[in-house]
Amino acid sequence: MENQNEKENKINIDLSEDIADGVYSNLALITHSPSEFVCDFVQMMPGMPKAKVRSRVIMTPENAKRLLNALQDNIRKYEENVGNINTGGSNLPPINFGTPPTEA
Repeated sequence: MENQNEKENKINIDLSEDIADGVYSNLALITHSPSEFVCDFVQMMPGMPKAKVRSRVIMTPENAKRLLNALQDNIRKYEENVGNINTGGSNLPPINFGTPPTEA
């Protein structure tokens, strides 16, 4: 039986149909400032010179670190059950956001 504290700590999460479908991403670009982390989830198609950002998630540094910890824990559990994930090499071309190049 649940006690009162357990009832108070539960969060009901609403997942709408359009969000539940999800988006496919095969590249994540992460930038940060002192106050936030920005994660752009990109879909790249083989042989195409242009890729599209499918989703952007902005979070506080504290929540970014919580996400990192949760991903590490889930990857550890996945690899315990399925085996090591081979990340291979990265042969990504230079990335351009459609803005003029900057100079230092």
